[in-house]
Amino acid sequence: AAMVHLCMGFEGSANKIGIGIVSSDGEILSNPRRTFITPPGTGFLPRETAIHHQQCIVPLVQQCLDEAGVKPEDVDCLAYTKGPGMGAPLVSVAVVMRTLAQIWNKPIVPVNHCIGHIEMGRVVTGAKDPIVLYVSGGNTQVIAYSEKRYRIFGETIDIAVGNCLDRFARILGLSNDPSPGYNIEQLAKEGSQFIEMPYNVKGMDVSFSGLLSFAEETAVRMLSAGTATKADLCFSLQETIFAMLVEITERAMAHCNTQDVLIVGGVGCNERLQQMMRIMAAERNGHLYATDERYCIDNGAMIAYAGILAFEQGDTIPLEESTCTQRYRTDDPVINWRD
Repeated sequence: AAMVHLCMGFEGSANKIGIGIVSSDGEILSNPRRTFITPPGTGFLPRETAIHHQQCIVPLVQQCLDEAGVKPEDVDCLAYTKGPGMGAPLVSVAVVMRTLAQIWNKPIVPVNHCIGHIEMGRVVTGAKDPIVLYVSGGNTQVIAYSEKRYRIFGETIDIAVGNCLDRFARILGLSNDPSPGYNIEQLAKEGSQFIEMPYNVKGMDVSFSGLLSFAEETAVRMLSAGTATKADLCFSLQETIFAMLVEITERAMAHCNTQDVLIVGGVGCNERLQQMMRIMAAERNGHLYATDERYCIDNGAMIAYAGILAFEQGDTIPLEESTCTQRYRTDDPVINWRD
């Protein structure tokens, strides 16, 4: 049998910081995470988010080792999020990873955040070669694997779906704890009236900024007039957005002749999105693969797992090259571990 390696992964591209230890056979030994939660009506800014990560990271590394029952000498490599994401939080985490790599004398593996989500989703669900819908606060992409790359078939042309939801939650003054998207999802369950909103699909791509402007303007008007509740607005926004996502995902499935779909990213926790996607997949005699908040939401284990796959292909870098970048396309890295 091949030797089992261990990788420690460092994730901090947005408002979550996570450190995880994963083995090369896909076992997650530990995966602690902390979230920077801001007051209602606000988002998270790069500087404050970076400070949050800086304050959390050292105890989190210790917690990660303790929960896994692992010593630094047992770890074979350190993987970190190279990008995409917010600059200051990414760099804050990378600095700690570099320092540990020198103290512990470990090889470094850079990971594309999006590919971390995809590989985590594949190993947790057992999906072999699905169409991937990657939906989060910063990304909205429909992806399929082909010839050593994850190819982007369609994407948002302005803001991400999670950003649209989060900003709408701000207008409504919803709590950011545990997350704005979760609170929209719960409120939407109580909605009884569907308010028509702009539906913006452009070929394989989607656009959410006009929908957000409309929803914000409508929310202020209808709430003050008493013609709709917050629940109605959340329900209507969700139904419209998710229908758009299901449409472009189905188009990619038809194009690739693939029956299976995998949803990854933070918005992938949303059970209404999963339900709508499951209906569409079933109509095509396909299957929906989805995970819960442990794996959908940014975490260290997903970076560790993508890292171990790359490490076993020899994809390590010298310390000097362990930089971060805010923009890093999903189709940029070569996927050496897949046929």
